[in-house]
Amino acid sequence: MLQHDYLLEIIAEFVQTVMNALRHARKNGDRESLQELDAAVCDLLDLDPQLALRLSPDSLVTMMLLSGMGDSLAEYVAYSLRMAADAYDQLGDSQTALERRAQSQAVAESFGCDQDVVPHEFEAFEAGLA
Repeated sequence: MLQHDYLLEIIAEFVQTVMNALRHARKNGDRESLQELDAAVCDLLDLDPQLALRLSPDSLVTMMLLSGMGDSLAEYVAYSLRMAADAYDQLGDSQTALERRAQSQAVAESFGCDQDVVPHEFEAFEAGLA
């Protein structure tokens, strides 16, 4: 129970960080906000930010598997990476967008996440983007 509550708290903090970063990046065209989002993904996975998001999609999945938390966090990671890819595209950074999209797809496929489903914590945020 304590571990479950801790995980929920970590996810809630992550969701808030991702939403804030995406809002700011979209509103202000701010690349630094997207770097904050990238760092949040690394923090969630307890990976070194200098290394983690430079990993190939398969290597990122392997690191998630090794962490033992991949199953619990995959839908949040896949969604966040997908949203980051869209934001990087808007900023004209198609290379980083391509990398994030490939990572998102690899995470979703490896952990059985439906890329069309928005994690419930992000539903109101998604509705506000439309």
